[in-house]
Amino acid sequence: MSRALVWFRRDLTLADNPAWAAATAEHDEVSAVYVLEPGLRASGSEFRQRFHLGCLVSLAEELRAAGGDLTVVTGDARAEIPRLAREHGANSVSWNDDVTARAQQRDGSVADALAAEGIGIDRHWGTLVAAPGSVLTAAGSVPRVFTRFYEKWAELPDEGEVAAGGARVLALPGEPLPALDADPPIPAGAAAARARLAAFGERADGYPDERDRPDLDATSHLSADLRFGTISPRVVARTIGRTTKGRAAVVRQLAWRDWYAHLFSERPDLVDRCQQPAYEQIDWRDDPEGLAAWQEGRTGYPIVDAGMRELATTGWMHNRVRMIVASFLVKDLLIDWRHGERHFRRLLIDGDVAQNAGNWQWCAGTGPDAAPYFRIFNPITQSKKFDPDGVYLRRFVPELAAVPDRWIHAPWEAPPLDLAGAGVVLGDTYPAPIVDHSMARERTLAAYSAARAAAEAEGRD
Repeated sequence: MSRALVWFRRDLTLADNPAWAAATAEHDEVSAVYVLEPGLRASGSEFRQRFHLGCLVSLAEELRAAGGDLTVVTGDARAEIPRLAREHGANSVSWNDDVTARAQQRDGSVADALAAEGIGIDRHWGTLVAAPGSVLTAAGSVPRVFTRFYEKWAELPDEGEVAAGGARVLALPGEPLPALDADPPIPAGAAAARARLAAFGERADGYPDERDRPDLDATSHLSADLRFGTISPRVVARTIGRTTKGRAAVVRQLAWRDWYAHLFSERPDLVDRCQQPAYEQIDWRDDPEGLAAWQEGRTGYPIVDAGMRELATTGWMHNRVRMIVASFLVKDLLIDWRHGERHFRRLLIDGDVAQNAGNWQWCAGTGPDAAPYFRIFNPITQSKKFDPDGVYLRRFVPELAAVPDRWIHAPWEAPPLDLAGAGVVLGDTYPAPIVDHSMARERTLAAYSAARAAAEAEGRD
């Protein structure tokens, strides 16, 4: 009689879960465990904590339907997983790997401890379409240009959905899950993820034309599901397909997700270090007041403030707006991208180290195949283009609700009578702009150019 323990982490469903499928196919009995690590859980916002807990509740329900239950313990996984495996007579422990430095170090410690006790280790990749190492250059490294990565990634065969085997699912003693103090910000769990995918599948053809409009419901809203693994990215790719331009564009986003994960698997320090060393010499401004204004949504630029307030009040932000607010922090305020990355990672329901840092480095121009350093979003132009009627602005900056469409994107340009009629007093009911965009643009170009010149002089570029 062989017994396996499956350690769940960011793969909170039984469907298309390689670690679960392998364990239930190769062993007679299987138990499922989740380790609540207090420090890790506390690092996320209340929105992410509630969503995460909702996902765990859903996973426990799936396991009970399979005849077992989720064993929950609190502590350090490096100690708890070997202890559980030893105490419950597991011949092997299975899990799906992760790419962050913390995960790689933790998992290495767990593997060493298990090996020392003669317990088998079965590691898989269940959170990505393609496993790290499957898309490499001739030199054996992850391509630094996304299009090169995508070309190889798109040619990989679809091996099909993995199904669970016939092992008996056990219900081992454990702790109760913490009580939900409020509903998750969006419905959590595998069933909710599948429902979101089905709904998005009906409108995926219009994705390229509408995805940049925060005033429309045009994106999948699957990012948090993918973050916690309540749905497999392979299932998403397979369900959406690439039969139309719109569907191919959706699947391409999954390739971006894989690319950042592959890069971090190779270089987990990218959360702290610029991919392009020259930009480590940028003379960032120390501006705590500007950073606080950005975080709190009071910069005086409505599209920036709307995005930051959406994040603060919902734990989510539309992707186009994420790029706009990131560009504003880095290239209007000239504040180090790492401050923004940490803020996003803490608040976002879908906060993911590789995706978050990868996208921040893209916006900052410091990452691989990033936006050129001289690409600086004009927040007014972006607002007019992607929220033309100010629907999104009025939703999250209600003090501007009565401002005419013509002026809502840049209220400081409005005639005084129009502002007075809308009940707006700049600097009182709504902030005046904290920075002049044209001046800030020139300042940023000079700072980036100086860093590049210094690096070239030192032979580091």
